[in-house]
Amino acid sequence: MDPLRSISTTAASGMRAQGERLRVVSENVANASTTAKTPGQDPYQRKTISFESAMDDATGAAIVRAGDIDRDLRPFELRYDPSHPAADENGYIKLPNVNPLIEMSNMREASRSYEANLSMMENAREMRQQLVDMLK
Repeated sequence: MDPLRSISTTAASGMRAQGERLRVVSENVANASTTAKTPGQDPYQRKTISFESAMDDATGAAIVRAGDIDRDLRPFELRYDPSHPAADENGYIKLPNVNPLIEMSNMREASRSYEANLSMMENAREMRQQLVDMLK
């Protein structure tokens, strides 16, 4: 097993997982203010993502994978707006259970993790280059 290849494999898996996390966060942010089209329907429901560890068969390196994408089961926010087309008989509309502040925090964390994995990839590449230069 080549340790530098293992580093690259692990870092690449982290980048893929964080990219998937960013995709889920972007869906949540894009739908943070959407409502149902008709009364009685539920609006967009926030998505959550989990990660799982695995082993790469080719290198034996520990990797991370995006796991299940689930729905957040927290209740929807209700807002009084009797003029809205999706308002119920009491004048309330359901809003998504998406908190933009939490989503932005998740986005920053995913972005930082992605950058850290990218830095590991760059370090492994530099180490390979140093090894090649030393062998010349």
